[in-house]
Amino acid sequence: MKVKPNFELDNVDFNENPTFDPIAQIEMDLLLDAVARRYGYDFSQYSNKMLCRRLSMFRNHYKAKNLSELIPRLLYDQEVMGQLLRIISVTVTEFFRDPKFFLTFKQQVVPLLHTYAFISLWCAGCASGEEAYSWAILLDEAGLLDRSRIYATDINSNVLQEGRTGIYSEEIYLKACNNYQLMGGTRRFDDYCRRSYGAIKMADRLQKCITFARHNLVHDGVFGEMVVVSCRNVMIYFGSSLKQRSVDLFHKSLCSQGFLCLGDSETIETTNFSSVFQPKDKCHRIYQKMPELKE
Repeated sequence: MKVKPNFELDNVDFNENPTFDPIAQIEMDLLLDAVARRYGYDFSQYSNKMLCRRLSMFRNHYKAKNLSELIPRLLYDQEVMGQLLRIISVTVTEFFRDPKFFLTFKQQVVPLLHTYAFISLWCAGCASGEEAYSWAILLDEAGLLDRSRIYATDINSNVLQEGRTGIYSEEIYLKACNNYQLMGGTRRFDDYCRRSYGAIKMADRLQKCITFARHNLVHDGVFGEMVVVSCRNVMIYFGSSLKQRSVDLFHKSLCSQGFLCLGDSETIETTNFSSVFQPKDKCHRIYQKMPELKE
């Protein structure tokens, strides 16, 4: 069983917070415009602070003096574009990340899910898929997996393919076992995977209920009639207008009184959030869509 290599960024410090001078800002704008026109990825609505940091990492990775040096390489070499996409979209993910969130969801929301004939769950920004499998395990233990479908989406096709394989390293497995216990798992994590040659392969019954698909929150449309939308620690990288668009998109994608799950690092500053969502558990960022008033 082949283990996917971990992606490393040449020991670049993720905590760096560079500030671009005016000329470097022009170079950044030109690079982002080139990427949008050549590949269709529009990062212009992402947080400028995040982009400065990640593009500095990208420049350092190729040992370039200026960002403008890399624009021709981006235009003509898709592998360089793949590297940029990995650097910009790199996320911190793991099985049952923030176990207390999943425990709270089990206690407060799962009893309500039993009232639904079918459960559609959208895991937006799923990265390499660990969170999507976490949702599948949670639903399985609740006896709901047979009438559930999980849609796991991300802008990065490469990491989506990792999720489709369902193969993860022994290191990820050890962390998963611990998080699974902390979130109140009723079985063993080994019941959901097969271990072999220093890696794990997720169970077929979990993979069958997950659909991995590319979706870009910048410009793609709604997923209709979702009972649950999970987008945890993704919008922290967005500018205010993209945050607003994402919240509107999630609201339109949810069925009446469906549930929105956000990450513990998210700051909700959209204009209409409190008028369309009510907190189910404010501490763990679980919200419920308010019923729409009939005229």
